[in-house]
Amino acid sequence: MRLVQRLAQLRSHSRGTIFAAAIVTIAGVASVSVVLEALVRPRLGENTLSTPTRFYARPLILAVGEAAERDAVESRLQRLGYRRTSRSRVSTGEYRLRSREWIIGRRAFRIADQLDPGGVAVVRLSYGGVVSSIRDTDGRRFRYVTLEPELLRTAYGSANEDRVPLALADFPTHLVDAVLSIEDQRFFEHSGVDVKRIAGATIANLRARRVVQGGSTITQQLVKNLYLSARRSPVRKVREIAMALVLESRYDKEEILETYLNQVYLGQDGALAIHGMGRAAQFYFGKDVSQLSVAESAVLAGIIRGPSLYSPFRNPERATERRNLVLRIMHERDLLTERQLRAAQQLGLGLAGPPDRTTAGRYASDFVAAELRAQVGESRLDDGFTVFTTIDLDAQRAAEQAVQSGLAQLERDYPKLATPESPLQAALVALNPNTGEILAMVGGRDYGMTQFNRAAYARRQPGSSFKPIVALAALARNSGQFTLASHLEDEKLTVETPAGMWEPNNYDGRFRGPVSLRDALERSLNVPFARLGLAVGPERIAATGRNLGIGSRLYAVPSLALGSSEVTPLELTRAYGVLAAGGFRANLHSTLGVLDRNGEVLSRAELDGEQVYDASETYLVTSALQGAVERGTGQQLRSLGFRGPVAAKSGTTNDFRDAWFMGYTPNLAVGVWVGFDDGRSIGLSGSRAALPIFAQFIIATLGRHGGKDFTVPYGLEIVEVDQETGLLAGPGCRGEREVFLRGTAPDRSCSPYRQLRWQFTSDGTRWYTRLLDEVRRRLGGGR
Repeated sequence: MRLVQRLAQLRSHSRGTIFAAAIVTIAGVASVSVVLEALVRPRLGENTLSTPTRFYARPLILAVGEAAERDAVESRLQRLGYRRTSRSRVSTGEYRLRSREWIIGRRAFRIADQLDPGGVAVVRLSYGGVVSSIRDTDGRRFRYVTLEPELLRTAYGSANEDRVPLALADFPTHLVDAVLSIEDQRFFEHSGVDVKRIAGATIANLRARRVVQGGSTITQQLVKNLYLSARRSPVRKVREIAMALVLESRYDKEEILETYLNQVYLGQDGALAIHGMGRAAQFYFGKDVSQLSVAESAVLAGIIRGPSLYSPFRNPERATERRNLVLRIMHERDLLTERQLRAAQQLGLGLAGPPDRTTAGRYASDFVAAELRAQVGESRLDDGFTVFTTIDLDAQRAAEQAVQSGLAQLERDYPKLATPESPLQAALVALNPNTGEILAMVGGRDYGMTQFNRAAYARRQPGSSFKPIVALAALARNSGQFTLASHLEDEKLTVETPAGMWEPNNYDGRFRGPVSLRDALERSLNVPFARLGLAVGPERIAATGRNLGIGSRLYAVPSLALGSSEVTPLELTRAYGVLAAGGFRANLHSTLGVLDRNGEVLSRAELDGEQVYDASETYLVTSALQGAVERGTGQQLRSLGFRGPVAAKSGTTNDFRDAWFMGYTPNLAVGVWVGFDDGRSIGLSGSRAALPIFAQFIIATLGRHGGKDFTVPYGLEIVEVDQETGLLAGPGCRGEREVFLRGTAPDRSCSPYRQLRWQFTSDGTRWYTRLLDEVRRRLGGGR
């Protein structure tokens, strides 16, 4: 009897203890839920997906009326992974190039949240290589067509996760069906935890005596990936379930599924983790997610369970078996017909080749990234910006090759320059002078060795390459003193300065007596230019440099005329670009535009600038710099094979510390610097050290015959001038043609005979006023 009573007491006590424990547990769970809700709600609401910022090179645009080079187009297509075909029907990712008809199966590409659907483009060309028409296979015509831009760089921030976030509507239906079929068939029925599935998985695992099925829902997987550690424990599982319930109570199914499809881990690309179906489609198949086939979608869905185990690159057999399992389940759920199932299972994996990991443009992309950081802040580089740069990858590769091979050749020819502990360096900048776009930038011979960008940030003395700026200061209309025919004394010069006596010398140590300003610039004579600088005034020269876009401080001292103030290669190239653009100083920029992760325009390049000099004034300098290539210090450019129109100038500083070669065509301005970082002498002039690099680059970029010629602007006159006297030529004193601003040519002739003066405008029209006056006078009917 006592035993029965004791058992009854124990049962009563047990019930009380259990009830009390249940109350405590419920209270604890409620408390934990409140805490978890506070953690979960803001994190998912603020979007937990870190997204890298991608920097793209300028895209290839084929436009009606524009010239297009077959080799350049084919090179671009091959780098983008397009396949050449001889078939009449060109599929997506293929191309066929004939002499006058190009057919390109453009792939779709995504810029932020905007999708270019791609499609087949038929491009017709004229005999001159100019695009005459562009249409699609349905006959619709277009003014232009764009190929997807090449990826220049990806900035991953601290997460080292690579993804392309997309809205749920951007994922194809069969991809969503494949994921739900293999991972969570009852996703739209449960509330975050599928008790039925957990029970089924438990029974299956007990029967197999190993884990063969998982019971976690997509919501639980998302919680685990976003908020919990990878360590397995009963406590973590309880937290996972509780957080999944909270997540489902606060967000609708579509938001959870969208986040999951963008978050799920799907493999490794080197040190980068591939997250989300958008990036996985590109990585495994070289496609935008919208173009995935059913079979390809099944491959990606199958990878989820074990990205390493089912990697189609590492384990294609396992990946194929897993894909076929996904397809069978989709068929069992009536998502595929029997015919669709058999067709999909018979396909190969269809993987893309290894991605083209371009290493080109690292100095250039660093420069762009630095500008972006200044605009948005360092911490926002993983906010998923899409940056379209002005960098032309063809020009960039040509620039890097020219620098590397040029320096290697110098070290072979002059072994003393080969110093491994502090190697010879070079920098190259190429600009579009009319738009201010940076097309190529090389900041050193080896980015892996040193990331310091000498093109943008190293300030060095420009030496004689600064003389065109001095010439412009003297020749501009408001100077009123000098023309290209003006005589300058090439005699010993001594100038007293606060720093002591300044006594400039010519490169060869000789003096030539009176020389024309043109001759002094073409042959780069120091003493005449020192005199010219004194006559013009250092202040005016410094102001001219600032007008041309040089931001570094230019000291208004006599030696400024010979390039004593330090500038960067980028600044000096921009100044030459103003000469190339006829006095127009375009706003310098390295990006065409920046989009945020939602596709909204964050910034857009404004193609703007200012006309700082008249085109007729800058053409005078251009004319002399063309002469420097034909007769002066740039003649080697012709011997190296470049035949096209070009204006250029070499530069060498004291003790041969810095070697420069600067030049331009109407559409391209290029600057090259060669030297040691520590300022040691290289013992070579700009024509010997920098010119060969310039030549290799410009030939690779423009071809041996170059582009279009310079246009002679309005406001000039051309007359024949006697070189010895600087007066008009005539009978008894032969002369050479010279260019003058209208109204500045000499009036007097060196001829002892009365002369008629012929004037030409820029279009070659003759003016007959003086001739008619002379005829009237002789006939007695005029003045």
